[in-house]
Amino acid sequence: MSFITAHALDSMVGTPAADLEVTLYSGDEVIVSARTDDNGRVSDFGPDHLEPGDYRIVFGTGDYFAAREIDHFHPVVTIDFTVQAGQEHYHIPLLLSPFAYSTYRGS
Repeated sequence: MSFITAHALDSMVGTPAADLEVTLYSGDEVIVSARTDDNGRVSDFGPDHLEPGDYRIVFGTGDYFAAREIDHFHPVVTIDFTVQAGQEHYHIPLLLSPFAYSTYRGS
């Protein structure tokens, strides 16, 4: 399992958000970019370890909704987070709808 994993659920239809672009950044540098699978998950996402510090994950929500011809408000959802020393894994879930979103630190 990657040090970072992500999961996106489309709350409008009650299903996983499949084929959603997800990109992990350190500053302006792209570490990895991937797309969610049929279960809305990105399990193989980046390195096995990240140094402590600040990172950013960006979900391409605008393209996701545009591909489904659904009007939406957020072109991207950006989540900034801090990796602490001694942690083994970070899971970043996204609960998504065209006009709102919610996230938390998963397990």
